[in-house]
Amino acid sequence: MTRKSSINRRSLVKAGLAGAAVGGFAMPNVVAAQSRTFQWKMTNAYGPGSPFYVAGPGSPTDFCEMVKKMSGGRLTIQHFAAGELIPALEGFDAVSKGIVEMNAANSYFWAGKIPAAQYFTVVPFGLNFQGQTAWIYHGGGQKLWEELYAPFDLVPMAMGNTGVQMTGWYRKPVNTVEDYKGLKMRIPGLAGKVYAAIGVDVKLLPGGEIFPALERGVIDAAEFVGPYQDRRLGLQKAAKFYYTTGWHEPSNVTELIVNKKAFESLPADLQEIVRAAAAACNTISHTWCEATNSEALDDLIKNHGVTAQPLPVSIVAKLKEVTEAVLNEGAAKDASIKKVHDSFMAFKANHDKWAGVSEFVYQSQIRGQLSKA
Repeated sequence: MTRKSSINRRSLVKAGLAGAAVGGFAMPNVVAAQSRTFQWKMTNAYGPGSPFYVAGPGSPTDFCEMVKKMSGGRLTIQHFAAGELIPALEGFDAVSKGIVEMNAANSYFWAGKIPAAQYFTVVPFGLNFQGQTAWIYHGGGQKLWEELYAPFDLVPMAMGNTGVQMTGWYRKPVNTVEDYKGLKMRIPGLAGKVYAAIGVDVKLLPGGEIFPALERGVIDAAEFVGPYQDRRLGLQKAAKFYYTTGWHEPSNVTELIVNKKAFESLPADLQEIVRAAAAACNTISHTWCEATNSEALDDLIKNHGVTAQPLPVSIVAKLKEVTEAVLNEGAAKDASIKKVHDSFMAFKANHDKWAGVSEFVYQSQIRGQLSKA
Protein backbone atom coordinates (compact mmCIF):
# COMPACT_ATOMS: atom_id res chain seq x y z
CA MET A 1 0.00 0.00 0.00
CA THR A 2 1.41 3.36 -0.99
CA ARG A 3 1.76 6.32 1.35
CA LYS A 4 -0.73 8.27 -0.80
CA SER A 5 -3.47 5.62 -0.55
CA SER A 6 -2.88 5.34 3.21
CA ILE A 7 -3.39 9.11 3.63
CA ASN A 8 -6.58 9.03 1.54
CA ARG A 9 -7.95 6.18 3.65
CA ARG A 10 -7.15 8.02 6.87
CA SER A 11 -8.82 11.13 5.44
CA LEU A 12 -11.98 9.18 4.63
CA VAL A 13 -12.06 7.69 8.12
CA LYS A 14 -11.67 11.15 9.68
CA ALA A 15 -14.38 12.57 7.46
CA GLY A 16 -16.69 9.72 8.41
CA LEU A 17 -16.03 10.23 12.09
CA ALA A 18 -16.64 13.96 11.72
CA GLY A 19 -19.89 13.33 9.87
CA ALA A 20 -20.98 10.90 12.54
CA ALA A 21 -20.16 13.47 15.22
CA VAL A 22 -22.18 16.17 13.46
CA GLY A 23 -25.04 13.75 12.88
CA GLY A 24 -24.90 12.72 16.50
CA PHE A 25 -25.46 16.29 17.59
CA ALA A 26 -27.93 17.19 14.80
CA MET A 27 -30.30 14.24 15.15
CA PRO A 28 -31.20 14.88 18.81
CA ASN A 29 -31.90 18.53 17.96
CA VAL A 30 -34.26 17.53 15.15
CA VAL A 31 -35.96 14.94 17.32
CA ALA A 32 -36.24 17.43 20.16
CA ALA A 33 -37.85 20.02 17.89
CA GLN A 34 -40.33 17.46 16.59
CA SER A 35 -41.18 16.09 20.03
CA ARG A 36 -41.64 19.43 21.81
CA THR A 37 -45.27 20.22 22.63
CA PHE A 38 -47.04 23.58 22.82
CA GLN A 39 -50.20 24.46 24.75
CA TRP A 40 -51.85 27.66 23.54
CA LYS A 41 -54.96 29.69 24.26
CA MET A 42 -57.33 31.23 21.71
CA THR A 43 -59.92 33.88 22.61
CA ASN A 44 -62.90 34.88 20.50
CA ALA A 45 -65.05 37.96 19.88
CA TYR A 46 -68.22 35.84 19.74
CA GLY A 47 -70.23 34.15 22.45
CA PRO A 48 -70.30 30.49 23.50
CA GLY A 49 -71.84 28.09 21.00
CA SER A 50 -72.21 30.59 18.15
CA PRO A 51 -72.40 28.59 14.89
CA PHE A 52 -69.63 29.46 12.43
CA TYR A 53 -68.00 32.01 14.75
CA VAL A 54 -67.32 29.55 17.58
CA ALA A 55 -68.65 26.06 16.81
CA GLY A 56 -69.36 23.86 13.80
CA PRO A 57 -67.63 23.10 10.49
CA GLY A 58 -64.76 25.48 9.77
CA SER A 59 -65.23 27.35 13.06
CA PRO A 60 -62.44 28.37 15.47
CA THR A 61 -63.07 25.31 17.64
CA ASP A 62 -62.93 23.16 14.51
CA PHE A 63 -59.63 24.87 13.67
CA CYS A 64 -58.25 23.98 17.11
CA GLU A 65 -59.24 20.34 16.63
CA MET A 66 -57.67 20.25 13.14
CA VAL A 67 -54.38 21.63 14.43
CA LYS A 68 -54.30 19.07 17.24
CA LYS A 69 -54.87 16.18 14.83
CA MET A 70 -52.56 17.47 12.10
CA SER A 71 -49.75 18.03 14.58
CA GLY A 72 -50.21 14.71 16.32
CA GLY A 73 -50.93 16.56 19.54
CA ARG A 74 -47.75 18.62 19.45
CA LEU A 75 -49.79 21.86 19.31
CA THR A 76 -52.99 22.01 21.34
CA ILE A 77 -55.13 25.13 21.53
CA GLN A 78 -57.68 25.77 24.27
CA HIS A 79 -60.55 27.91 22.94
CA PHE A 80 -62.37 30.56 25.00
CA ALA A 81 -65.52 32.22 23.68
CA ALA A 82 -66.25 35.88 24.45
CA GLY A 83 -66.51 36.48 28.18
CA GLU A 84 -65.01 33.14 29.18
CA LEU A 85 -61.50 34.53 29.62
CA ILE A 86 -61.63 38.14 28.40
CA PRO A 87 -64.40 40.47 27.14
CA ALA A 88 -65.55 40.14 23.51
CA LEU A 89 -63.47 42.84 21.86
CA GLU A 90 -60.24 42.70 23.87
CA GLY A 91 -58.61 39.91 21.89
CA PHE A 92 -56.43 42.16 19.78
CA ASP A 93 -54.66 43.63 22.82
CA ALA A 94 -54.48 40.27 24.60
CA VAL A 95 -52.66 38.64 21.68
CA SER A 96 -50.50 41.67 21.01
CA LYS A 97 -49.30 41.65 24.63
CA GLY A 98 -48.77 37.88 24.64
CA ILE A 99 -51.44 37.22 27.27
CA VAL A 100 -52.91 34.63 24.89
CA GLU A 101 -51.44 33.28 21.66
CA MET A 102 -54.46 33.59 19.32
CA ASN A 103 -57.75 35.39 18.80
CA ALA A 104 -60.64 34.94 16.37
CA ALA A 105 -62.70 37.96 15.34
CA ASN A 106 -63.16 40.34 12.39
CA SER A 107 -60.50 42.88 11.50
CA TYR A 108 -62.98 45.76 11.26
CA PHE A 109 -63.35 45.61 15.04
CA TRP A 110 -59.85 47.13 15.24
CA ALA A 111 -60.62 50.12 12.99
CA GLY A 112 -59.89 52.47 15.88
CA LYS A 113 -56.32 51.14 16.07
CA ILE A 114 -55.72 50.35 12.38
CA PRO A 115 -58.26 52.02 10.06
CA ALA A 116 -57.01 50.10 7.02
CA ALA A 117 -57.71 46.78 8.77
CA GLN A 118 -61.34 47.04 7.68
CA TYR A 119 -60.41 46.11 4.11
CA PHE A 120 -59.43 42.64 5.33
CA THR A 121 -62.94 41.91 6.56
CA VAL A 122 -65.01 43.43 3.76
CA VAL A 123 -65.42 46.48 1.56
CA PRO A 124 -68.97 47.66 0.70
CA PHE A 125 -69.71 47.04 -2.98
CA GLY A 126 -66.37 45.21 -2.98
CA LEU A 127 -65.30 41.64 -3.69
CA ASN A 128 -67.27 38.45 -3.13
CA PHE A 129 -65.80 35.38 -1.41
CA GLN A 130 -63.86 34.28 -4.50
CA GLY A 131 -62.47 37.75 -5.15
CA GLN A 132 -61.66 38.64 -1.55
CA THR A 133 -59.89 35.32 -1.00
CA ALA A 134 -58.00 35.67 -4.28
CA TRP A 135 -56.82 39.17 -3.32
CA ILE A 136 -55.60 37.97 0.08
CA TYR A 137 -53.85 34.82 -1.18
CA HIS A 138 -52.67 35.90 -4.61
CA GLY A 139 -53.11 39.66 -5.02
CA GLY A 140 -50.81 41.03 -2.33
CA GLY A 141 -53.44 41.32 0.38
CA GLN A 142 -51.75 38.95 2.83
CA LYS A 143 -48.47 40.85 2.65
CA LEU A 144 -50.21 44.18 3.29
CA TRP A 145 -52.17 42.67 6.17
CA GLU A 146 -48.98 41.45 7.81
CA GLU A 147 -47.29 44.83 7.30
CA LEU A 148 -50.17 46.61 9.05
CA TYR A 149 -50.10 44.26 12.02
CA ALA A 150 -46.32 43.96 12.40
CA PRO A 151 -46.01 46.96 14.78
CA PHE A 152 -48.41 45.15 17.12
CA ASP A 153 -46.41 41.88 17.02
CA LEU A 154 -49.25 40.05 15.29
CA VAL A 155 -49.50 37.61 12.39
CA PRO A 156 -52.96 37.77 10.75
CA MET A 157 -54.61 35.27 8.41
CA ALA A 158 -58.05 34.42 7.04
CA MET A 159 -59.85 31.63 8.89
CA GLY A 160 -63.43 31.85 7.63
CA ASN A 161 -65.87 33.64 5.34
CA THR A 162 -69.66 33.94 5.50
CA GLY A 163 -69.98 34.91 1.85
CA VAL A 164 -72.54 37.59 0.98
CA GLN A 165 -74.55 38.76 3.98
CA MET A 166 -78.07 40.10 4.28
CA THR A 167 -78.65 43.87 4.47
CA GLY A 168 -80.50 43.42 7.73
CA TRP A 169 -83.70 43.49 9.77
CA TYR A 170 -85.96 46.55 9.94
CA ARG A 171 -88.91 47.17 12.24
CA LYS A 172 -90.46 49.29 9.48
CA PRO A 173 -89.95 49.16 5.70
CA VAL A 174 -87.66 51.67 3.97
CA ASN A 175 -88.66 53.09 0.60
CA THR A 176 -86.42 56.13 0.12
CA VAL A 177 -83.11 57.49 1.39
CA GLU A 178 -85.10 59.89 3.58
CA ASP A 179 -86.33 56.92 5.62
CA TYR A 180 -82.77 56.52 6.94
CA LYS A 181 -82.67 59.95 8.59
CA GLY A 182 -82.42 59.34 12.34
CA LEU A 183 -82.78 55.55 11.98
CA LYS A 184 -80.93 53.76 14.80
CA MET A 185 -79.10 50.77 13.33
CA ARG A 186 -76.58 48.21 14.50
CA ILE A 187 -73.99 48.09 11.74
CA PRO A 188 -70.17 47.71 11.99
CA GLY A 189 -67.26 48.54 9.71
CA LEU A 190 -67.05 50.77 6.68
CA ALA A 191 -70.77 50.28 6.02
CA GLY A 192 -71.44 52.06 9.31
CA LYS A 193 -69.62 55.14 7.99
CA VAL A 194 -71.67 55.00 4.80
CA TYR A 195 -74.95 54.77 6.70
CA ALA A 196 -73.86 57.58 9.02
CA ALA A 197 -73.26 59.78 5.97
CA ILE A 198 -76.94 59.46 4.97
CA GLY A 199 -78.22 60.21 8.46
CA VAL A 200 -78.27 56.86 10.27
CA ASP A 201 -77.55 56.79 14.00
CA VAL A 202 -74.99 53.96 13.90
CA LYS A 203 -74.63 51.55 16.82
CA LEU A 204 -71.93 48.91 17.32
CA LEU A 205 -73.26 46.01 19.38
CA PRO A 206 -71.93 42.48 19.94
CA GLY A 207 -74.09 39.74 18.42
CA GLY A 208 -75.63 38.73 21.75
CA GLU A 209 -76.99 42.23 22.37
CA ILE A 210 -78.74 42.70 19.02
CA PHE A 211 -82.03 40.92 19.73
CA PRO A 212 -82.91 42.63 23.02
CA ALA A 213 -81.99 46.04 21.58
CA LEU A 214 -84.13 45.44 18.48
CA GLU A 215 -87.00 43.95 20.46
CA ARG A 216 -87.17 46.87 22.89
CA GLY A 217 -86.87 49.48 20.16
CA VAL A 218 -83.47 50.71 21.37
CA ILE A 219 -82.51 50.26 17.71
CA ASP A 220 -84.77 50.35 14.65
CA ALA A 221 -82.74 48.04 12.43
CA ALA A 222 -79.85 45.61 12.68
CA GLU A 223 -77.47 43.70 10.48
CA PHE A 224 -75.88 40.46 11.62
CA VAL A 225 -75.01 37.70 9.12
CA GLY A 226 -77.55 35.68 7.18
CA PRO A 227 -80.71 33.58 7.54
CA TYR A 228 -79.26 30.70 9.57
CA GLN A 229 -77.34 32.86 12.04
CA ASP A 230 -80.03 35.53 12.27
CA ARG A 231 -82.78 32.99 12.97
CA ARG A 232 -80.70 31.53 15.77
CA LEU A 233 -80.55 34.97 17.42
CA GLY A 234 -84.33 35.24 17.08
CA LEU A 235 -84.19 38.47 15.11
CA GLN A 236 -87.36 37.45 13.22
CA LYS A 237 -89.26 37.88 16.51
CA ALA A 238 -88.21 41.51 16.78
CA ALA A 239 -88.55 42.69 13.16
CA LYS A 240 -90.30 41.37 10.05
CA PHE A 241 -88.72 43.29 7.17
CA TYR A 242 -85.59 41.48 5.97
CA TYR A 243 -83.61 43.14 3.19
CA THR A 244 -81.52 40.86 1.02
CA THR A 245 -79.25 43.08 -1.07
CA GLY A 246 -76.03 42.56 0.87
CA TRP A 247 -74.34 45.65 -0.63
CA HIS A 248 -72.42 46.27 2.59
CA GLU A 249 -70.87 42.81 2.93
CA PRO A 250 -70.46 40.86 -0.31
CA SER A 251 -68.18 38.65 1.78
CA ASN A 252 -66.98 38.72 5.39
CA VAL A 253 -63.62 37.34 6.52
CA THR A 254 -63.06 35.77 9.92
CA GLU A 255 -59.64 36.87 11.10
CA LEU A 256 -57.17 34.75 13.05
CA ILE A 257 -54.40 36.69 14.75
CA VAL A 258 -51.37 34.99 16.27
CA ASN A 259 -48.78 36.50 18.58
CA LYS A 260 -45.69 36.89 16.41
CA LYS A 261 -43.16 35.69 18.99
CA ALA A 262 -45.28 32.65 19.76
CA PHE A 263 -45.73 31.87 16.07
CA GLU A 264 -42.01 32.16 15.38
CA SER A 265 -41.26 29.86 18.33
CA LEU A 266 -43.05 27.03 16.52
CA PRO A 267 -41.04 24.65 14.34
CA ALA A 268 -41.54 25.29 10.63
CA ASP A 269 -43.87 22.33 10.18
CA LEU A 270 -46.21 23.53 12.95
CA GLN A 271 -46.28 27.01 11.44
CA GLU A 272 -47.39 25.48 8.16
CA ILE A 273 -50.01 23.39 9.95
CA VAL A 274 -51.49 26.56 11.48
CA ARG A 275 -51.64 28.25 8.07
CA ALA A 276 -53.04 25.15 6.36
CA ALA A 277 -55.76 24.65 8.99
CA ALA A 278 -56.76 28.32 8.73
CA ALA A 279 -56.99 28.06 4.94
CA ALA A 280 -59.06 24.88 5.23
CA CYS A 281 -61.47 26.54 7.65
CA ASN A 282 -61.76 29.51 5.30
CA THR A 283 -63.30 27.22 2.67
CA ILE A 284 -65.18 24.83 4.96
CA SER A 285 -66.93 27.60 6.89
CA HIS A 286 -68.00 29.36 3.70
CA THR A 287 -69.46 26.22 2.16
CA TRP A 288 -71.27 25.47 5.42
CA CYS A 289 -72.98 28.88 5.15
CA GLU A 290 -73.91 28.13 1.54
CA ALA A 291 -75.40 24.81 2.65
CA THR A 292 -77.51 26.13 5.54
CA ASN A 293 -78.90 29.54 4.53
CA SER A 294 -81.46 28.40 1.95
CA GLU A 295 -83.51 26.27 4.35
CA ALA A 296 -83.37 28.97 6.99
CA LEU A 297 -84.59 31.70 4.63
CA ASP A 298 -87.48 29.50 3.43
CA ASP A 299 -88.44 28.84 7.05
CA LEU A 300 -88.34 32.54 7.96
CA ILE A 301 -90.62 33.45 5.06
CA LYS A 302 -93.06 30.52 5.28
CA ASN A 303 -93.30 30.05 9.04
CA HIS A 304 -92.38 33.34 10.69
CA GLY A 305 -94.16 35.95 8.59
CA VAL A 306 -90.93 37.55 7.38
CA THR A 307 -90.92 39.73 4.25
CA ALA A 308 -87.62 39.28 2.39
CA GLN A 309 -86.83 41.63 -0.48
CA PRO A 310 -84.02 43.72 -2.01
CA LEU A 311 -83.57 47.36 -1.07
CA PRO A 312 -85.13 49.77 -3.59
CA VAL A 313 -82.74 50.53 -6.46
CA SER A 314 -82.72 54.25 -5.65
CA ILE A 315 -81.42 53.54 -2.13
CA VAL A 316 -78.72 51.16 -3.39
CA ALA A 317 -77.58 53.74 -5.96
CA LYS A 318 -77.24 56.39 -3.25
CA LEU A 319 -75.37 54.00 -0.97
CA LYS A 320 -72.91 53.19 -3.77
CA GLU A 321 -72.29 56.88 -4.42
CA VAL A 322 -71.68 57.56 -0.74
CA THR A 323 -69.48 54.46 -0.38
CA GLU A 324 -67.12 55.71 -3.08
CA ALA A 325 -66.88 59.09 -1.36
CA VAL A 326 -66.24 57.53 2.08
CA LEU A 327 -63.54 55.21 0.75
CA ASN A 328 -61.79 57.93 -1.23
CA GLU A 329 -61.89 60.31 1.72
CA GLY A 330 -60.32 57.72 4.01
CA ALA A 331 -57.58 56.94 1.48
CA ALA A 332 -56.79 60.64 1.09
CA LYS A 333 -56.31 61.11 4.84
CA ASP A 334 -54.21 58.05 5.70
CA ALA A 335 -51.24 56.68 3.78
CA SER A 336 -51.71 53.13 5.06
CA ILE A 337 -55.37 53.16 4.01
CA LYS A 338 -54.39 54.47 0.59
CA LYS A 339 -51.83 51.70 0.11
CA VAL A 340 -54.37 48.99 0.95
CA HIS A 341 -57.19 50.76 -0.91
CA ASP A 342 -55.16 51.09 -4.10
CA SER A 343 -54.16 47.43 -3.98
CA PHE A 344 -57.72 46.28 -3.33
CA MET A 345 -59.29 48.43 -6.04
CA ALA A 346 -56.67 47.55 -8.66
CA PHE A 347 -57.25 43.86 -7.99
CA LYS A 348 -61.02 44.36 -8.02
CA ALA A 349 -60.90 46.09 -11.42
CA ASN A 350 -59.16 43.07 -12.94
CA HIS A 351 -61.27 40.54 -11.09
CA ASP A 352 -64.47 42.29 -12.19
CA LYS A 353 -63.49 41.75 -15.82
CA TRP A 354 -63.16 38.02 -15.30
CA ALA A 355 -66.25 37.78 -13.09
CA GLY A 356 -68.19 39.70 -15.76
CA VAL A 357 -67.64 36.96 -18.31
CA SER A 358 -67.72 33.99 -15.93
CA GLU A 359 -69.68 34.12 -12.65
CA PHE A 360 -72.00 36.97 -13.68
CA VAL A 361 -72.91 35.35 -16.99
CA TYR A 362 -73.58 32.03 -15.29
CA GLN A 363 -75.77 33.57 -12.58
CA SER A 364 -77.73 35.93 -14.82
CA GLN A 365 -78.04 33.95 -18.04
CA ILE A 366 -77.60 30.27 -17.28
CA ARG A 367 -79.33 30.14 -13.91
CA GLY A 368 -81.60 33.16 -14.30
CA GLN A 369 -82.98 32.63 -17.77
CA LEU A 370 -83.16 28.85 -17.77
CA SER A 371 -84.88 28.73 -14.39
CA LYS A 372 -87.68 30.86 -15.83
CA ALA A 373 -88.05 28.68 -18.94
